[in-house]
Amino acid sequence: MPQAHNLNILELITSRKLIMVGGKGGVGKTTTASAIAVAAANQGRRVLLISTDPAHSLADAFDRAIGGQVTRMAPNLDALELDPDTEAEAYIDRVMQQMRRFAGPDQINELQRQLRLGAQSPGAQEAAILERMATLIEDSENNYDLLIFDTAPTGHTLRLLTLPEIMAAWTDGLLKHNKRSEKLGKALAHLTPGRSVDNPLKSPEENPVEGMDQRGQELTETLLRRQRLFQRTRRRLNDTNHTAFVFVMTPEKLPILETGRAIEALASANIPVAGVIVNRIMPDTANSPFWQARVERQSRHLQEIDDLLKNLPQKRLPLMEDDVSGLEALTRFASLMTPVVGSSLLTPGND
Repeated sequence: MPQAHNLNILELITSRKLIMVGGKGGVGKTTTASAIAVAAANQGRRVLLISTDPAHSLADAFDRAIGGQVTRMAPNLDALELDPDTEAEAYIDRVMQQMRRFAGPDQINELQRQLRLGAQSPGAQEAAILERMATLIEDSENNYDLLIFDTAPTGHTLRLLTLPEIMAAWTDGLLKHNKRSEKLGKALAHLTPGRSVDNPLKSPEENPVEGMDQRGQELTETLLRRQRLFQRTRRRLNDTNHTAFVFVMTPEKLPILETGRAIEALASANIPVAGVIVNRIMPDTANSPFWQARVERQSRHLQEIDDLLKNLPQKRLPLMEDDVSGLEALTRFASLMTPVVGSSLLTPGND
């Protein structure tokens, strides 16, 4: 069949330092990321495979426990699963330890309460994951030739990749709202005028903490370290010689639409997209040993489901000939689940 130029996986795994594998949930993203990691390790590259997807599947792909500690999976191949809740808790603990130096004794309890509430706020887990990712990218370069991230489904990943700008703006805002002296004001002038959020620390010409008291210096330097870390991470993500983003998709309507939108969003953020891997392409004919083997495997798995979930009711649905898209197709698909269509089920033409 006609095909665009072939995505050279070998070139990616031998020339890049960072590969991010993303896509819609359920398209085989984790399996693909794991296979790329194995291929890279077999080429002699030292690989760290990292899952940032809250619904971790790396352990399932390798049929081995992994968890939050770096685990050796094979020669040249280590793996790690980042748990968002754990990372958020660790992140809050780090912030709390830093802020104890700046808060008075009567403020500690309230500060701790506010931080714990903040851990439950939208974006807190993504921020914690990003900081851990940024730290891994920097700290792992001496120990690994290649980092591969099995990312969360597309929407989560897009938010993750735009956080450097968001966090840079947040840091600048926090510094502004905490200015307590003329010297801190000068530091802010050094940080922000004429500079975009995309690069707020470009070409510093003076020491931003010069003349501050020790408390002000520590606070400012803590914020600046985080801001610079996020900016360095973003520069790596933008560098096509360093980073490649690979999308995994299946030849179905919803994955196609979602992948198209995601690629447009990444392009607008100057994130390099190396290509796509189209998964689960069916062979040309159903009268083949391939399909016989697939049906036999399916039968075994159906029996496993019966054994494992014997106390739960089941509903089995067939593989459809076409994409289930639009109200009419959804109504037909719904009829497979509810053979007797009730009055509440939408039908074409109903409001």
